[in-house]
Amino acid sequence: NATFRFILARFGYDRLKQYWTDIGTNYYKPVSTNWKRAGLAAVAGYWRAFFAPEPGAEVEVTTTADEVRLEVKTCPLIKHLRDHQREIVPCICQHCYFVSEAIAAPAGMTVRVSGGNGRCTQRFVLSSKDEPAQQLSDIKEATA
Repeated sequence: NATFRFILARFGYDRLKQYWTDIGTNYYKPVSTNWKRAGLAAVAGYWRAFFAPEPGAEVEVTTTADEVRLEVKTCPLIKHLRDHQREIVPCICQHCYFVSEAIAAPAGMTVRVSGGNGRCTQRFVLSSKDEPAQQLSDIKEATA
């Protein structure tokens, strides 16, 4: 949140989006490689393992033949920031889309996010499925 705020204030929104994309492309490259190799089962396994130790997280991960769906009922990041009375960067929920899309694309997948502000749905789908483009307006701004 603090890093995002700094980049946004210093360099602007476009550079912040690029930062998120770079994280997904570079830092998470091993995750992307695994998703490409092992498919949607690896996506579901990754997110279950990711959220399991997160304090306060309430996330349901479900799978179908062509989709992994995360139903985030309590986002641990937003909960932490609120619990500690931190100012939240309003566009913080968009980072889930930009980072995850950069991980998913090389693996032959795409992600769609809706909701936000502590509760959202994230869908990881095979790129071969005709999926409408992500609308950033579908991702709510976060508030304290």
